[in-house]
Amino acid sequence: MLRTALRNVLAHKTRLLMTVLAVCLGVGFISGSLVFADSTTAAHRAAMSRSYADIAVSVTPKYRPGAPAGEQYGALDDTLVHKLSTLPGVASARPAANGSVTLSAKDGTPMRADSMSGKFGVSYLPGPDGKDSRYPLTAGRAPRNGGELALDRGTAAAAGYALGDTVTLATDGPVLKLRLVGLVTTTDSRVNAGGTLAVFDKATAQRLFAAPGHYNQIDLTAVPGTGQPQLADQVSAVLPPDRAEATTGTAQADQQSVFINATTHSYERLPLLFAAVSLFIGTFLVINTFTMLVARRRREIALLRAIGATRRQVVRSVLAEAALVGLAASVLGFLLGLGVATVLPSVLDTSGDRLPSGPLVIRPTTILASLAVGVGVTVLAAWLPTRRAARIAPIEAMRTVEQPASATVSRIRGLIGLALIILGTGLLFSLSDATSATDDNLQAAMFGAGILVVGLIVLAPLLAGPVIRLLGRLTARIGIVGELARENTLRDPRRTAATAATLVISTALVSGLAVIDQSARQALDAQAAAGLSADYVISTRNTTTAIDAGAVGRIADVPGVRTASTVADSTLSAGPTVKSISGADPKTVDDVMKLRFRSGSAKDLGPGRIAVSESFARDHRVTTGEQIKASIGPGTGDRDKPYTVVGVYQDNPTAQDVLGYRTEVQQHSYLRDSVQRILVRTTDGAVSADLEKQLRAAVSNSPLLKVQNRAQLVQEQAGVAGDLMTMVFGLLAIGVLISALGMVNTLAMSVSERTREIGVLRAIGMDRSGIRRMILLEAVCVAAFGTLLGLAGGLFGAWKVSGLANGAIPQYSFSPPWPTLALVVLLSLAVGAAAAALPARRAAALSPLRAVADA
Repeated sequence: MLRTALRNVLAHKTRLLMTVLAVCLGVGFISGSLVFADSTTAAHRAAMSRSYADIAVSVTPKYRPGAPAGEQYGALDDTLVHKLSTLPGVASARPAANGSVTLSAKDGTPMRADSMSGKFGVSYLPGPDGKDSRYPLTAGRAPRNGGELALDRGTAAAAGYALGDTVTLATDGPVLKLRLVGLVTTTDSRVNAGGTLAVFDKATAQRLFAAPGHYNQIDLTAVPGTGQPQLADQVSAVLPPDRAEATTGTAQADQQSVFINATTHSYERLPLLFAAVSLFIGTFLVINTFTMLVARRRREIALLRAIGATRRQVVRSVLAEAALVGLAASVLGFLLGLGVATVLPSVLDTSGDRLPSGPLVIRPTTILASLAVGVGVTVLAAWLPTRRAARIAPIEAMRTVEQPASATVSRIRGLIGLALIILGTGLLFSLSDATSATDDNLQAAMFGAGILVVGLIVLAPLLAGPVIRLLGRLTARIGIVGELARENTLRDPRRTAATAATLVISTALVSGLAVIDQSARQALDAQAAAGLSADYVISTRNTTTAIDAGAVGRIADVPGVRTASTVADSTLSAGPTVKSISGADPKTVDDVMKLRFRSGSAKDLGPGRIAVSESFARDHRVTTGEQIKASIGPGTGDRDKPYTVVGVYQDNPTAQDVLGYRTEVQQHSYLRDSVQRILVRTTDGAVSADLEKQLRAAVSNSPLLKVQNRAQLVQEQAGVAGDLMTMVFGLLAIGVLISALGMVNTLAMSVSERTREIGVLRAIGMDRSGIRRMILLEAVCVAAFGTLLGLAGGLFGAWKVSGLANGAIPQYSFSPPWPTLALVVLLSLAVGAAAAALPARRAAALSPLRAVADA
């Protein structure tokens, strides 16, 4: 039986090629993502190992919230450095004052301004030879005072700076303008992977990142033979227990490994999603292929049964064929995965963070997982046709006419499909009243939509008849060719449904995600500008940065500016909930915000008086004129202070949940007496590049601040949904490719089955063009059927998901992208037509006499 299975695989190798390609795609994405993750993790760890190679113990200050810089870093000074360097087992003690620095490029564009890491500022600490071995100079000299700095060679090239240029930068304070006096290199993998590096003299680095005369880290190297734990114990004995702590280099590397594992795990998600879609869609292609192969080999199976083969042997034979096909597909998929792993770094490099380079890491578990998935999916997909083959009685299989599915099987299929559709629909409707798009609700919605699509696929053979007959009315107008195409499509509803299943899945995915993407884009666009009448918004990039007090005056003096209103952002605690509060000036707030008050007015804002949004008023059951006890600030505000509500306004993202008096909110903001936004109203709504340049100059061109007009705000919000659209087109490409493979395979095998029928049609007068049109129309009917079911499931799922999203984004509404959906329909029909090209050509090339004589 094994030899028989091998012979059958070789005999049908052309027909099985499409199945191999479908499984190959899924295995390729899986193996590629696993190899990529292993390789990236290994490269990260190798880079970190080099960074910590000579560090035995690091001494850092113990973090104390609210402590002044002098007290926070007071223990790490030159005296401690000298004491540590004289300990037994310490080879050297290397202090450092390092932190984060955001640079502006020469054209004024902030470098990596929105990145949370990769912006390094370090101290240059020369040794006895006058050089710092960590940062070798390649040009110029080391910085000597607070007006100078050096840059990493790659950073300078990316920013466009040359020696002698003035570099604009900021830490978490005022903007600094320093002269570039030197270029250095570094082995730090974080910098070489796209980060920026600025080097300061010791005094400047201490002032910026620690405290004058103090450091924020001391790295110790050990003499040979001294263990890290032993050295850490010795160091801890001489440290002030409440002000500093010692950590071994191994522990630091382990901490980095945890971060690296979390980072690389996220890299796997997108490729694995594509892999799951590929394998899921490909499963239907495998089922369809083996179903047709078994149907064509009914006589062969009957002969095997007649000469003594048992049902178990027949099952083993067909499953062995599936295993051989799966093994071939898995091997090819693994080789494809190596290519995927090679190109993934450039695909995922969307934020400027270059991933560390290194050799591909291929673990035995990755190879085994790829083979197991490919072979397992193929064998499982072939199991259903195999069971059907095993039940064929020898006498029954000798018949030339294929037996239709029994009424019992059809009823069971119908009941299962209907139950799945009811279950999926019920789950979606049960979430329609959700008030927020939590992870649990969204996952439940996606699960419900998935069940709905599976239900449509199970029910598809029963739906094929009425739907194809309806679509066939159009093809019937073409003539006898159209009628034959319709009847051929209806001949085997199970085969038609299985062929269309790939299009059902891909169309449902693409149409549903496209609707969600379009709706989300419009909602985010509306939200970005909602409640804002200002023409420019100047804001901070993070919560550790504030806009200096004099900026609003300088902005107000810019020609073309009508109103400049400052806004202080903080939090307000009212009972168990914490909400956002914006502190505004009641004299200018109406000029820069679109506030629609249901009652009261913003002009009544003052100390102890607030206005609240409708949702806040509803949740806390307060109205205008009533009082509420609350506190402003993250743990620093007055507890349970009574505030009088002077107005209730329609929910406004610019004003946030609560609107307070700016001076009062400033006193309890994250950075005391600071503001986080300046809303600018220009004369006649004028917006220009020159005005934007003047506004940037008014805030000293700080790379820590954003200057955006309304259109730029909308564009920034639209960028949030860009990744979703990329995923949509990726899924569409996979679905279209596998659907095309499935249709080519099915039509080719169908032509082979109908050789005699096609010969008869040719013999009674149908020309070759008529045969080609008939096969083409069959493919288009199948594609239209699958597209129709997929659109129905995708649109319904997206419609119900919109109810959840509306709870999180009030502006969200169901908004189908009709041009995109029309393109999906046309593309699906084009796929059907293209898939029919080769089988139609083969059918038309058949000789009538040979076809009729073919047994």
